Amino acid sequence: MFRRFPRLAWACVLTAVAAAGCGGSAPASGSGYEDLVALFADWRAFQRPVLVNGVPDYTEAAMAAQARGLAGMRRRLDAIDTRGWPVGQQADWHLVRAEMNGLDFDHRVLRPWANNPAFYATFFPSQSDQPAREGPLAFGAVELWSYEFPLSAESAAAIDQGVRIIPGLLRQAKGNLVGNGRDLWTFGIGSIREQAADLKEFAARLGGEHAGLKARVLEAERATGEFAAWLESEAPRKTGPSGIGVEHYDWYLRNVHLVPYTWRDQLALVERELGRAHAFLAYEEQRNRELPPQEPVASAEEHAARFPAAVSEYMAFLRDRDLLTVREFMAPALLARIGRFRPGPREFFTEIDYRDPVIMRTHGYHWFDLARMKAEPHASPIRRVPLLYNLFDSRTEGLATGWEEMMLQAGMFDARPRSRELIYILVAQRAARAIGDLRMHANQFTLEQAAAFASANTPRGWLRLDGSLVRGEQHLYLQQPAYGTSYLVGKMQIEQLMGVRRRQLGDAFTVRRFMDELDACGLIPMSLIAWELTGEVPAGLGLTADRR
Repeated sequence: MFRRFPRLAWACVLTAVAAAGCGGSAPASGSGYEDLVALFADWRAFQRPVLVNGVPDYTEAAMAAQARGLAGMRRRLDAIDTRGWPVGQQADWHLVRAEMNGLDFDHRVLRPWANNPAFYATFFPSQSDQPAREGPLAFGAVELWSYEFPLSAESAAAIDQGVRIIPGLLRQAKGNLVGNGRDLWTFGIGSIREQAADLKEFAARLGGEHAGLKARVLEAERATGEFAAWLESEAPRKTGPSGIGVEHYDWYLRNVHLVPYTWRDQLALVERELGRAHAFLAYEEQRNRELPPQEPVASAEEHAARFPAAVSEYMAFLRDRDLLTVREFMAPALLARIGRFRPGPREFFTEIDYRDPVIMRTHGYHWFDLARMKAEPHASPIRRVPLLYNLFDSRTEGLATGWEEMMLQAGMFDARPRSRELIYILVAQRAARAIGDLRMHANQFTLEQAAAFASANTPRGWLRLDGSLVRGEQHLYLQQPAYGTSYLVGKMQIEQLMGVRRRQLGDAFTVRRFMDELDACGLIPMSLIAWELTGEVPAGLGLTADRR
């Protein structure tokens, strides 16, 4: 996976990491890194759509103008000489290049403003566990979860500004949406219907002190409902495939997400994981056959007792086993996300969570990541903000998923053998839905077929076809190529990197050292993290050191 980096530069990497953390060394005066930082600010402003009367403009003319302007941004990036830069700064250059490639791909292939009705959903009551919300979305979203209630005048005004955009944006969308992808269109209607319901619920929460905002929210709800009805009226005429095709998928992996595997490589990898998960589950079930089954949490009282205790157990395990440097922000980040008991039919992850609440706390590495971004901002201004186009997913989803099984191997569930079964059920579900991602984009599966495959290949019938999760996940992966595979492929990249670091460091290697190095790099593609930590240029991506 890696090519050898020159010995002198490798020594510089070790020095930089030891002194300032991954990617954290200060740029040399006049090195040109300042030019990259300045370009990054200009690039981010350019990437945003032009606003017309406060509404982001995704019309054909506006998008054509943006596509033409991208060439100038790329020329500025290519003109920057990275010779002599520390590896972390060279990786930053490649991050900017990957983002520009993402916009290029949007214009050439995805065209979400023209093909994807869900692109125009911009009101979100719940927080994503990612640095930025998953999938392609129109600019100007209202992240309602980020405001405290009761609303202050300032918060109400900020929400009002976002809500005002919705009617005009949806009117524009009727002219922009010309795509023929049936699945994107059909399942996008559900996203728009969900926004209408969320707006209605928010309006009901608003009191008389926010009468103006409430009126605007109700107007946005009405406009959203009308837009959904229009989408439904157009749906019978949408008959085409929604996948991007294998060739485009390969280009996207290599040039945007910086993943050194092709579509075919990934299919082989995740099919192997699906087989491994089912085989290992069979052995665990055989070993545990005399043990009683795990019963799920059955009441609000039991939930209130077990979930905070799970956080305490997990944090104590991390400290006692010295698996990473425990920060003050970690336990509060998990405690804030334990939620409340929900009776009734359970979706897949609740089936896991209610049987052993510790397991999904390990997947909660996401909340460590988000808390770290706030408490310990990265030294690199390019990594201090969430990357565009979900470039972070091999690291964020790969680590959160991999950490579940890593904690199994570290001994966390030795006292609860039935919980080991749950880990392999999780692996199987991630593999089955990843195969859906790949085959949808190859236009070998419809979304419904991908959902049926994922459900059938997830053990115990827990990924229910009559639930909302199975189709919701596949809908996201159809909108955002390579996201569904990132959980397991990113996990594999982390495992491979861990092996390389163990060989490099010898007796100096510890899991804690490795995890601290990994966290210090920030939320960037695993291929670039591997370059920084090993000094070896990732193979298969066409990257070069000291480029000019």
